[in-house]
Amino acid sequence: MNTQATPVPDLERELPPDAHDVPSWLERALLVPREEGWVKSGGSDIHYFRWGKPEKPGLLLIHGFLAHSRCFAFIAPFLAQDYHVVAFDLSGMGDSGVRDSYPDAVRAAEVEDVARATGLFTHEVKPIVIAHSYGGHVALTAMQHSHALFGGLIICDLMVLRPERLRAHFATEEPLRSDRSRPNRVYPDYESARARFRLSPPQPVTVPSLFDYMAHHSLKRVEDGWTWKFDISVFESDFGVNERMLKQGETIATTPGRKAVVYGQDSVLFDDDSAAYLRECGAANVPIIGIPGARHHLMLDEPIAFVSVLRSVLAQWAAEDN
Repeated sequence: MNTQATPVPDLERELPPDAHDVPSWLERALLVPREEGWVKSGGSDIHYFRWGKPEKPGLLLIHGFLAHSRCFAFIAPFLAQDYHVVAFDLSGMGDSGVRDSYPDAVRAAEVEDVARATGLFTHEVKPIVIAHSYGGHVALTAMQHSHALFGGLIICDLMVLRPERLRAHFATEEPLRSDRSRPNRVYPDYESARARFRLSPPQPVTVPSLFDYMAHHSLKRVEDGWTWKFDISVFESDFGVNERMLKQGETIATTPGRKAVVYGQDSVLFDDDSAAYLRECGAANVPIIGIPGARHHLMLDEPIAFVSVLRSVLAQWAAEDN
C-alpha cells in the first residue's frame, strides 16, 4: 500500500480556478485532514482517500458510474468524527488504474481489497458500505460474495424501476455504450473541456461550486491538452434493459446482510414508486428514506440533508448493535 499524508489539503488544488460561490461549510470540509494512497487489487492500482482515526468503526464509500471518490470528499469529513472513512476510485475511473475489462467479480474484489488494505476489517465492528448509483450495484455484488465481512450497506439512489417504467426510460435514452477503439476526446484547454462536463442523468444543482468541483476532478492534463479520466472500456458493460436491471429490486431484497436505501424524491432513477416496488419485491424490513427535493446526485443538490440521513441510519444501526 502506497500512502501520501496530506494533513491539511490545499484548497487551491482542491477547488478549480472557476469555482464560484463556494460556501464556507464546503471549504471547511475540504480542509479536514486526510490521507491519500493507492492499493493493489487484481494488478491494478486503486486510488483512495482516508479520513478519521483507525480506532473508529469503518465506512467504505463507493461512487457512481464515470464518477470518482471526490464526490464523497466533502461528505466524508462530516462522518469522520465518529468513523474511520475510506472512499476509493473504482478501476477505470478517477485516479485508479485501468484494466482490459471490468467484470462484476473484479469490482467486488476491489471493494474487499481496499477495505482490507486500509485496515477497515481490523476493527471489532464490521465496516459499513455506503454506495451511490452504479456503486450500489458493485456493493451488492460484493455483499453477495462476502457479506459476512461487512456490517451493512446503505444504497444511495441506485436505479430501481418497475419493468414497464424501465423499458420506457431506456426507450428514450441513448445507451451507455461506446467504441473502445475511439479514445476519449482531447480538448485544447481546460475551459473547453470543462464546458463539456455533464451530469447523467442531467439535473440542476443547488450548490454550483460542487458541480465545478466534480467537473474539475473528472479531467486530467495530457500532452495535447485536457481529457476525461475514465477509461473508455468501462462502457462495455450493458446498462440498458437487461436481466440484471429488470431484477434489481429482487436483488436488493434478497442480498444478504443489513441494508438501507436513501434516494432523492425527485430522482428519475429511484422515486416513491420505486420504494413501493422495492417493498413488493420483498424488502419489507429495509429502511427506505426519501430526501424531499433531492435528485439522483444527492451529494450535489442536497449535501447537508444527505449527510443528515446517513448519520441517522448509522446511529440507528450502532444503537441496534449495542
